[in-house]
This record gives sequence, structure tokens and C-alpha cells, in this order.
Amino acid sequence: MEEGKQHRAESGEKISEERRTFLHTCLLAASLPLLALWAKVVAWASGEAPYEPREHYYGMGVDVDRCIGCGRCAEACKRENDVPREPFYFRTWVERYVVSSDGETKVDSPDGGIAGFPATVSEKGILRTFFVPKLCNHCAKPPCVQVCPVGATFSTEDGVVLVDKEYCIGCRYCIQACPYGARFLDPRTRTADKCTFCYHRAVRGLLPACVEVCPTGARMFGELRQRSSPLVPFMRLSKVQVLKPHLNTEPKVYYANLDREVR
Repeated sequence: MEEGKQHRAESGEKISEERRTFLHTCLLAASLPLLALWAKVVAWASGEAPYEPREHYYGMGVDVDRCIGCGRCAEACKRENDVPREPFYFRTWVERYVVSSDGETKVDSPDGGIAGFPATVSEKGILRTFFVPKLCNHCAKPPCVQVCPVGATFSTEDGVVLVDKEYCIGCRYCIQACPYGARFLDPRTRTADKCTFCYHRAVRGLLPACVEVCPTGARMFGELRQRSSPLVPFMRLSKVQVLKPHLNTEPKVYYANLDREVR
């Protein structure tokens, strides 16, 4: 009998040990994805890991009701990206829409809105006034990429449309093809230029300059495919629209509270 008890005790200890090993293995396996993810984040933040474009997909949100037309975004963009200081060269700009009671709409953007906007001469007969920031829409189906004869304009895996100035021949086909008027020919390099979502900042986990300086939070930038992105609740809770949806370019700049007068 004593031998039977001893045998059962030894068997129980063996089973307990096997259970502990099994549970330890399960917990370790379950934690590996999180540990791997955390290790990747730490390595990327410390500069030890390369940026992985496939893990990102960028977009921008603009809340028209929050824009006050201060022009800080346009000025910050010029400084950050060395955009020519001459008028009419902008990667982003702000337009003012003035809608009169007779249905007429006037649009102006003095110097891209950098210095703000002069007050209207008279408020009589004005139905409403609002401001709309504009920029490259980084289309998923970009016409500019389709018409470039040398492949200088291209789409990245993380959803950004860029221009390789080493390849650009300055033919202006992309400028003509862009339905949003978001491109220009740099007078210094004679190559096409446009908004890049401040790509050099985005790959380091930073916000675009225009988003960073906005005093009212009218602009937001982030991932379109990650739940933690500020764009997800923005797009879910707001009635968002894109510019010129009938063109089927699938823009990745989304506007909330966009007036039908905007074109």
C-alpha cells in the first residue's frame, strides 16, 4: 500500500510538472507577439530598426469648422520644406469662401493665406464665411502618377505620393493632370513639387509641420488602418467627405463639415 501511495504521489508530481510546463509554454507563446511588437517599437524609436512602409498607411483629416484662416499651416510648410517664398508656390494653402445671400460665392487666398485674410468690406448681404485648407490629396488612384512619362511621380507603400527630383524632367504633365491644383514647378530646380505629408517627419513618427502648428486642431494626421489613430474616431464620428469624389481618385484627405460650395 505504501508503494502505491508513493507511486501515485510521484505520478501526481510528474503531472503537475507537465501542467506547469504546458501553462508556461502557452503564456510564453501568447506573449511573444506583444513582446515582438514592443521590441520593434523600442528598436525603431532608438533608431536601431529601419522604417517599414508596409506597416503604415497615412491620411489626413481636416475639420472645416475649426479652421480660423490664420495661415500658420502654410507658413510652417514653407519653412519646413524650403518652398519658394515667391507668391503662388505652395504645398498647402488656405482658401476663404464668402457666400452672399443672393447665392454668389467668392473665393480668395491672398498669398496662400499666410498673413491671414483682410476683413470683408461690408457684412451686409453675407450669408456665411468659412476657411478651407487645401493640399495634395495623396490619391490612392493618382492621375499624376499615371501621366508621368519617366516614373518620377510615384506612390509609396504607406500611401504617400512623392516626386523623385532626380528623375523629373519638368514636363508639367502631372501639374496639368492634378484635379486639385496641388502641384507647381519649382523655379529653382525646374522640377515638379507638392505636399509630401512631410514624409521626412512621418517616417520618424512626427507630425507634418502644418498639423503641428495648427492652433485649433483643424488638421489631424495619422494611420488609416490602425484603431489607435486619431483619424479613426474622426472619420467615424464626423460626416467626412473628399474633394471631387466623382473623379474616383480616392483621396486620402478627408474633410468634416465641408460646405457644398467648396470645389
